[in-house]
Amino acid sequence: MANILLVANLNCDRIFNLNQTLKAGGRFHYQDGGQRLGGGGANTGIGLVWAGHQVSLVSQVGRDDVGDWLLAEASTQGINCSLIQRRPGNTNEMLLMMTPDGERTIIRPERPQFELPLPPNWQNVDALYINSSTEGAASWAKTAMSHCWVLAQLAKDQRPRPCHVLIASLSDMQGRCGDDKWQFAKSVAGEDLKYFVVTDGENGSTLYTATEAVHVAAEPSTVVDTTGAGDAYAAGLIHGLVNHLAIVEAMAEAAVWSGFAVASDSSIPGKALKQYLADAT
Repeated sequence: MANILLVANLNCDRIFNLNQTLKAGGRFHYQDGGQRLGGGGANTGIGLVWAGHQVSLVSQVGRDDVGDWLLAEASTQGINCSLIQRRPGNTNEMLLMMTPDGERTIIRPERPQFELPLPPNWQNVDALYINSSTEGAASWAKTAMSHCWVLAQLAKDQRPRPCHVLIASLSDMQGRCGDDKWQFAKSVAGEDLKYFVVTDGENGSTLYTATEAVHVAAEPSTVVDTTGAGDAYAAGLIHGLVNHLAIVEAMAEAAVWSGFAVASDSSIPGKALKQYLADAT
């Protein structure tokens, strides 16, 4: 069992199930799928809790009924929410437009600025994962890197992401990266980068290091809902690394977790992943 600290969002997802694929200027019918727990904090954290880890989430929600609901739901799932900050105002919903092929379009409001406090005692942390644009994340990562694994998602903008393992989807890299993937990753993550992991959905993932590129196949799955697949992949990768798997083995485990995620009709991991982890113990 590892102590894992997540710096990620906690969202209330509002689901709209559309009758056809989105296109510019189109008219669509939808069925209201209601609200559900989501965001990288929940989507990554819950699977890690099921795997037996102690998971703490650093995030921010509003002082309103939705914020209360999010904290109650995440806590019920076993995530330590004591580090989540409350801010004045409402917690706005994330709008997820789901199409019949399982793809989704996300519409979200601008997030209020969120600044991290002083970093914790890293001696008690086995892995830090950053998937948030919060101020101070780079400083936390730099202070943590000599004590524990530091993993981070490539940011949507050009901000640095100091880490040992940088994770990105191929789609997020479009127009930002040339042929030398490793040098691009080092320009984002710094000189202590060990691994750059690029995911590409059903096409699997690729590991880039200073000396090689290694492809790891995706886990065959029936796609129901792709929401949270990248978060589940990150969770599986963290699980593998804190259990001392080699990076390619950890990526193969991450592919299994992601395969369960896309086969579930929710953002958070489905019951099949929970059963898989229970069977593995």
